Amino acid sequence: MSVDPYVSWTDDELAVLEHGLRSDLYDGSVALVTGGSGGIGRAICMLLGRLGARIITCGRDETKLRDLEKSLGEHGIDVCSIPMTIRNPEEVTKLIATAWDQFDGLDLVVNNAGGQFAAPAMQISPKGWAAVVETNLYGPWFVMQEAARAWIDKSQPGSIVNIGTITGRASVGIPHTAAARAGAAGLAASLSVEWAPHDIRVNTIAVGVVRSPGLVNYPPEARPSFDHNPQRRLGDVQDVAQAVAFLGSPTTASYVTGEVFHVAGGEQVWGEYWALGKPDYFRVEDS
Repeated sequence: MSVDPYVSWTDDELAVLEHGLRSDLYDGSVALVTGGSGGIGRAICMLLGRLGARIITCGRDETKLRDLEKSLGEHGIDVCSIPMTIRNPEEVTKLIATAWDQFDGLDLVVNNAGGQFAAPAMQISPKGWAAVVETNLYGPWFVMQEAARAWIDKSQPGSIVNIGTITGRASVGIPHTAAARAGAAGLAASLSVEWAPHDIRVNTIAVGVVRSPGLVNYPPEARPSFDHNPQRRLGDVQDVAQAVAFLGSPTTASYVTGEVFHVAGGEQVWGEYWALGKPDYFRVEDS
């Protein structure tokens, strides 16, 4: 692996990074990005802002949010950050209300906030299990339901893009994440059908391993899995941000809903991910 997997673009670099989208694609739009202060979240906020969107973001770390708000503002992006947790439905209700009160509208919701920790299944406590499932499944559900309620009540169209992971295979070392993310993908598919008559689109991006500071949460034993995909390289936060911008806009993806869009270098069709390293029992040596 020739690049440092734990280092991503700075905000100054993201602000001028090349992209393949029309520069005014989101002019006049309002986008909510949960978990905006993390590596992928920052890239999404920056790109949508560069494309003309006004940004609302949220997270649990007020200091990081203030830093993001300041940085985006310095790059000419209109942003409002709100310290809160998506695991609390009452706080989510206030979050969605703020979008309408502050910006008089909401066009795109990006469910990016998430969290997990790698551990052997027998060592995951009930509290640890609940924290991961609530963050990766309950939280996005609360956000989607509240946003859709507002769109339906106001007879307005809407778009939701959920950031997920590759499902349909074993995720040894992160079973709580695997369960929550698979549930979220199934939830999104169901909602895409139920809400289609209201002109609300719901799509999921299944993200492989991308260069990001968040990878430090995994032990060194996980590193051999980082580039285990057909392209044999790590992804980039800008890859994810561009996929969000494409799927989120009715200009580029008006006929796309219920989709699981992989940004994973083909990892979903060929690849393994061992969050705690591959045990000797599963190693296959050439004879």
